[in-house]
Amino acid sequence: MIEELLDYIGMFFVLIGSLFFLFGTIGLVRMPDLYNRMQASTKTTTLGVLSFLVGIGLMELSWLIKLLIIAFFVVLTAPIGASALARASYKHGIKLWKKSVVDKYKEGKND
Repeated sequence: MIEELLDYIGMFFVLIGSLFFLFGTIGLVRMPDLYNRMQASTKTTTLGVLSFLVGIGLMELSWLIKLLIIAFFVVLTAPIGASALARASYKHGIKLWKKSVVDKYKEGKND
């Protein structure tokens, strides 16, 4: 009985993860520049992967600890990697969208 309930909860988390991946894909298509696309894809992919890992962990309890360790590293590395790519893109000369209102690097934050 409890295993069946955990399977359903796990499937729900996998479905939520799939929706995050779908929203990330829509963000990649609809956002106007590299920086907005990177934000949309990084946030939704991180949440999608976390939902998937929790869902699979609930469906296969013997994998739960390993999947939580993987989730920890995804949360730790994905935002840092995206930030490094965005900064390198900016320094390489890729322009912001013309309607962007804030440019922190241009304001003197690019040490």
